[in-house]
Amino acid sequence: MSTPDGPLDEPLDEPLDAFDEPPWAMQLVARAEKASPPAHTAVCAAAATAVVRLLTDPRAADPDGEWFPFVRRWESGRIRKVTRRARGVRWPEVQELPGVTVDHDGAEVRAFVPGPVTEVPPELSKLQVAGLDLADGPEDAVPEPPKPPYAAIALNPDVPMTTGKAAAQSGHAAQLLLRQAGAAEVEAWIEGGLRVHIARDVPWRRCVGRATVAVRDAGFTEVPPGTMTAIGWIVTG
Repeated sequence: MSTPDGPLDEPLDEPLDAFDEPPWAMQLVARAEKASPPAHTAVCAAAATAVVRLLTDPRAADPDGEWFPFVRRWESGRIRKVTRRARGVRWPEVQELPGVTVDHDGAEVRAFVPGPVTEVPPELSKLQVAGLDLADGPEDAVPEPPKPPYAAIALNPDVPMTTGKAAAQSGHAAQLLLRQAGAAEVEAWIEGGLRVHIARDVPWRRCVGRATVAVRDAGFTEVPPGTMTAIGWIVTG
């Protein structure tokens, strides 16, 4: 589900290999109402789906698209993501900014067009980054996978992460699959609607060996540098 977009400023006119300062990031916002908070796993799946739906949106994927130069600039360096939370009136406010919103199993997450971390729009900058830590109810302990094709993402069970951190890592894994998995698999995944399944019932060590991509964290928050936080692969049948 996509929602209305607002205006964008032009990206910095600099050579791609010079892009490290200021760092750029994709902002993610999860809706977390006090009375009805979403489940941890659902937020992670929604975040991953929102990331890849934004990246495959014609406005981002087409070289003539209005989002293309921003995505290209961001992907030329670290694919940083920052997860924030919104509730009440703050949630409809951020829908006016350029991005894509996904609703998955009761969780709503919007991914925004990347930009410099020093120029985050006020609608986003005032939203809290830390503290998004949600639980999974008993009925969500082992979510059923969707019908293939879909992306399976597993989070490292030996690495404690808040929901905000786990959502960002899930987004990283989905993005790496989109960019690095086999062309036929990616094409099938896109045609199938870019479904994402957070696999919680898989043997982690066995899956590490067969995974297509692995996310190793830069260590800015919560975990030491180099920690393997997530893995992913595409299931086609």
